[in-house]
Amino acid sequence: MSIYRNAVWFVKGLQEYTKSGYETAAKHFAPADLDVNLSGRSFVITGANSGIGKATAQEIANRGGIVHMVCRNKDRAEAAKDEIVERSKNQKVYVHVVDMSSAKQVWEFAQNFSQNNAVHVLINNAGCMVNQRELTEEGLEKNFATNTLGTYILTTALIPALKKAKDPRVVTVSSGGMLTQKLNTDDLQFEKGTFDGTMAYAQNKRQQVILTERWASQNKEIHFSSMHPGWADTPAVQLSMPSFHAKMQSRLRTEAMGADTTVWLAVSPAAVKQPSGLFFQDRKAVATHLPLASSRSSPQEEEKLLAVLEDLALKFKP
Repeated sequence: MSIYRNAVWFVKGLQEYTKSGYETAAKHFAPADLDVNLSGRSFVITGANSGIGKATAQEIANRGGIVHMVCRNKDRAEAAKDEIVERSKNQKVYVHVVDMSSAKQVWEFAQNFSQNNAVHVLINNAGCMVNQRELTEEGLEKNFATNTLGTYILTTALIPALKKAKDPRVVTVSSGGMLTQKLNTDDLQFEKGTFDGTMAYAQNKRQQVILTERWASQNKEIHFSSMHPGWADTPAVQLSMPSFHAKMQSRLRTEAMGADTTVWLAVSPAAVKQPSGLFFQDRKAVATHLPLASSRSSPQEEEKLLAVLEDLALKFKP
């Protein structure tokens, strides 16, 4: 990881990614952007039982949307669903138990879901940051399997169904941490050197931004976007980054603040007036590279990423 990129990113984060950064940005938000009725529109949200995913599901349910919560843990998902229904008085909230790190499970869900349901918006929110290298039952590194391959399979498998919908959108919750990373296609599963979970996560988030750009160029009928939620106080941050959480807790955003741009991209008429494929922070398209950071990848490197993902996806397709 570049020391320069890390230093510039952290200073930027202190100014922009914190609670005060959100409050400054929110002064310029148009409240009417989220004044929408989502009745009849179907939203698939991964990792929707806690943190930013749950806050996103709540906001969509509040506006009458049909919410499909894609979660790994059935009990936690059902408890979150009950809370969302209670608060929104919207009964159209459904749980689907899927482990996003299992390529086979993701394929099976996507195929079954698209046969039986409409989907207007896919929100790729589920994330994984394990700090020791672990392999899934399918033999894949767990961060990569969840954040990159799982996202790739679910999105590509649902694209045909999305194309049948009115105003289809795909929103991927990435991270500003990706600004510290240049795409590395030579070690996608972190087999070389000392494993660093934070670096692996940031690399996966860079991959998600590149995938969003590619999907947007290939599927003009669908509006694609990726976004950074800022530094939010979520269970995932507490678990995966305990020292960062302890030092920054008073400055972290709420889960609702972290979810704001995801919700805006998923529901607002203003969002689709922006070009497809961009990376957003606090409802604004922002640069995907830091100045002078040498983090840009070549078209050949990006093609290699896509080719590896396509091969792996087909390997596990039922």
